[in-house]
Amino acid sequence: MATEHVHVARTFVDHLPILVVLVPFLAAPFTVLIGSRRLAWPIAFLASLASFLISVKLLLQVLDGGVISYHIGGWAPPMGIEYRIDAANAFVLLLVSAIGTIVMPYTVQSIKFEISERHHTLFYTAYLLCFTGLLGVVATGDAFNVFVFLEISSLSTYVLVAMGAKQDKRALTAAYDYLIMGTIGATFFVIGIGFLYAGTGTLNMADIAAYISLHGTDRTIMTAFAFIVVGMGLKVAIYPLHLWLPNAYTYAPSAVTAFLAATATKVAIYVLLRFMFSVFQPEFLFEMNAVRWLMMPLALVAMFAASLIAVFQSDLKRMLAYSSIAQIGYILLGISLLSATGLSGAIVHLFNHGITKAALFMGVGALVLRSGSSFYARIEGMGKVMPWTSFAIVIAGLSLIGVPGTAGFISKWVLVQAAIEQGWWWIALAVVASSLLAIIYVWRVIEVLYMKQPADPTPREAPLSMLIPMWIMALSTIWFGLDTELTMTAARAAADGLLNGFTMGGH
Repeated sequence: MATEHVHVARTFVDHLPILVVLVPFLAAPFTVLIGSRRLAWPIAFLASLASFLISVKLLLQVLDGGVISYHIGGWAPPMGIEYRIDAANAFVLLLVSAIGTIVMPYTVQSIKFEISERHHTLFYTAYLLCFTGLLGVVATGDAFNVFVFLEISSLSTYVLVAMGAKQDKRALTAAYDYLIMGTIGATFFVIGIGFLYAGTGTLNMADIAAYISLHGTDRTIMTAFAFIVVGMGLKVAIYPLHLWLPNAYTYAPSAVTAFLAATATKVAIYVLLRFMFSVFQPEFLFEMNAVRWLMMPLALVAMFAASLIAVFQSDLKRMLAYSSIAQIGYILLGISLLSATGLSGAIVHLFNHGITKAALFMGVGALVLRSGSSFYARIEGMGKVMPWTSFAIVIAGLSLIGVPGTAGFISKWVLVQAAIEQGWWWIALAVVASSLLAIIYVWRVIEVLYMKQPADPTPREAPLSMLIPMWIMALSTIWFGLDTELTMTAARAAADGLLNGFTMGGH
């Protein structure tokens, strides 16, 4: 059982749970106030780097000493707002802040080509707000606060997606669709929070959990559960609530897609996990059984249907968007197994898929920079013209399939183990079979890049500011495929913490 440290903040280190969110939050208006295009990038980069370093420190603290409870303004929960850091959210904080920081150098050249110059300062402001929102959702222990940060990240995301309109006007309709679907999701979610408050009289998550474990559930709390799961299901892009995602990923600027694909849906999955396991308690889920029999079929359909659709795409960005929906299916499958191994597999896949997709979308962005489009017809033979970019795409593609030695293999292997543990061989076979579909669509990309003749054989490799972040992500898919100590330790600690609910403390 984990121990809990309530930090009555005295030293700088004690304030880290709030600083991880506060630094980028303050940097956003500061970027606008200064209004300098030259200074916008350094401010955004330093803010995201600070959040990353704080996240590393928080994860080490939590793995070493249990849960951190930070009371904002010294007001103790449930009256005050609490930031509560445990293994599950420290791990997701690390993913979001790492991706946010590594994508920053990549944006320099990428947005010059894809976003009009007069919007660059606003781009970095929106980026910082989106980054802040995602970190805030993960760090907070207050249910209504989750909604507030969710809206901060969502509103800035719609703006970021719409900025792709310089390249393709369809970015505007993609942003509009995303706004409509996102708003419906957020509305469902906040109605669920309202029902929770009506049923328990508190908004603090640990407090709600304590109330439910003491008094059990009634119709109001069950209704809250349904609204929260559907609302977050839209944000996660659970099949068939995924229709906003392909266009948003296809028409957004490449740097935005690389950031969002690796973080936004992962944070939404974290919220789903947090409410399902910590707030409503695992016993509630076992009683309901709906999670297993509703989520598992949807996860399996996503794994196969989205992979099949990906096979027939002619645009690399859109193919990767459908592949993301399939990969979300794997994560949901791990959750629906309702076991420690299944949850570990889901959490480690959340991380591994995040780094894999970031590498792939960065690679696509570099191809777009040189060829002007992500359509297969336009990137034929680019393996000869852009060898470094193309090879990074191949490495990340292997991780997407789940080839041994890559991060993608580790998470699929844990999911197979989780299914076999429960004697469900057919689920294990489904994981393997759907991975075979990934071989088809990744092979198509390799074929286009290496087995066709380029229209213009002159070498035009991507600039270093794009290659370095891309290769950091590509090599990290191999690193975390060979050395699983950090990811599996954090994922197991997170799974154990979630399965124990909020029993290790409370108020």
